[in-house]
Amino acid sequence: MSTAHALAAAATNFTAPSVAYRSLLPMIVLFGAAAVGVLAEAFVPRDNRRMVQVGVALAGLAGSLIAVIYVAGSVDVVTAGGAVAVDGPALFIEGTLAALGIASVLLLADRASDGGGHFVADAAITVGSAHDRRQLTAVHSQTEVFPLTTFALAGMMLFASANDLLLMFVALEVLSLPLYLLCGLARRRRLLSQEAAVKYFLLGAFASAFFLYGVALLYGYAGTVQLRGIFRAAAGSTNDDLLLLLGLALLIIGLLFKAGIAPFHSWTPDVYQGAPTPVTALMAACTKVAAFGAILRVFYVAFASTRWDWRPLIWGVAIASMVIGAVLAVTQTDVKRLLAYSTVANAGFIMVGVVALTKTGISSTLFYLVAYGFTTIGAFAVVTLVRDADGEATHLSQWAGLARRSPLTAAVFTFFMLAFAGIPLTSGFTSKFAVFAAAVDGGATPLVIVGVVASAVLAFPYLRIVVLMYLSDPAETGPSVIVPGAFTSAALTLGVVATLALGIAPQPILELANNAARFVG
Repeated sequence: MSTAHALAAAATNFTAPSVAYRSLLPMIVLFGAAAVGVLAEAFVPRDNRRMVQVGVALAGLAGSLIAVIYVAGSVDVVTAGGAVAVDGPALFIEGTLAALGIASVLLLADRASDGGGHFVADAAITVGSAHDRRQLTAVHSQTEVFPLTTFALAGMMLFASANDLLLMFVALEVLSLPLYLLCGLARRRRLLSQEAAVKYFLLGAFASAFFLYGVALLYGYAGTVQLRGIFRAAAGSTNDDLLLLLGLALLIIGLLFKAGIAPFHSWTPDVYQGAPTPVTALMAACTKVAAFGAILRVFYVAFASTRWDWRPLIWGVAIASMVIGAVLAVTQTDVKRLLAYSTVANAGFIMVGVVALTKTGISSTLFYLVAYGFTTIGAFAVVTLVRDADGEATHLSQWAGLARRSPLTAAVFTFFMLAFAGIPLTSGFTSKFAVFAAAVDGGATPLVIVGVVASAVLAFPYLRIVVLMYLSDPAETGPSVIVPGAFTSAALTLGVVATLALGIAPQPILELANNAARFVG
């Protein structure tokens, strides 16, 4: 038989995989909104483009959140030829990303429009001549941040739901490429922003290469890239596990990089500092949620049978992340870099829940991701409000006496710092308690001890900011606090309400996370 006849016969016998579109509705809605945003960027007049883009992004995220609730009654579905899993953790992550995405877009909306934001005033244009006005109008047209953000969030949803390592790699690129672009959009600090974007891109490309090489080795071992197939191959094989362990190690590097976990965290402080602050909030909250959703799925579905091989490594990673993040946060003099190292330490705390390898470990990790995400977006929202003549004032010395200039802003930021420190009646306390309790039940008590010590160390930089704001004298030429716009006020309100509610009455979300803590493969 000729090659042409063989190909024709294969095409005749090919059966397209069935797709449960209803189960994929949250992602379909969000990808559709992103596509509409791209069309709006091309065809909507410049004067109306911003509000249209904000409306499309918020409508898409709200529709995706509603779709998650609609689909929740039909979980445990594996569709698209086994490539996508729609189960409890996937839907919980998708709902979390939609909610956090709404807060992120609200924060982006004001920064993309007012006279002090990264996407407008970073150009530092003085409105005077016609030429200047034309430049200002050109900067105002920088509304591509919204479809880029929507594509990134849709990719994050797919990343956490992928039941196939190749699809997971595709989703990783879909979420990463828009973030690389978003990191370089700050105009006032153009060199710092572009340096952050290039660094993130180069290191992200290396991490993606590690991930893809790990996928190749795992395929060579198991003959499949589906997670449940890898689990069956590892559980029933009597062959040498060298390919399995090497593939898993390379895969872990890619996942840990995306989650910003030590020792693969070196990009985090530079990128978080250089990127526009709303984009930093998006990365710190949403990307971490998606990364840990994928980490949970890979470890619990594909490699549960080999836990004794990789669990000691993850113990070491969790300890390194908590210790490095806490110790280096103490030495920082920039608020954004301090919060960046805080995210590294918090990634270690979340990993403590992952290491538990129990249903409680899954549910506590999911709860921590929700609580951490809203607090992080709220904290970065406050950072966008403190300004001097050069833009955002992020050096710690510039925050001295801030409570006298704006008592409300100082009080809100203090509340977020107390939540990060794990003070009772905040979401930080309940989330840390949840993951530490799960780790103790899972036999990881030494990790909990390290976590408690790291939390105590990490409280110092948080409280140092509070002391600076309330007990130090403000400089005569210190920064001012701008009045937040309606969108930023809404994002701040979401952060405060969620942080307080999850600290005082966490039970509904804890029960929801517990009910969702079951993977299907």
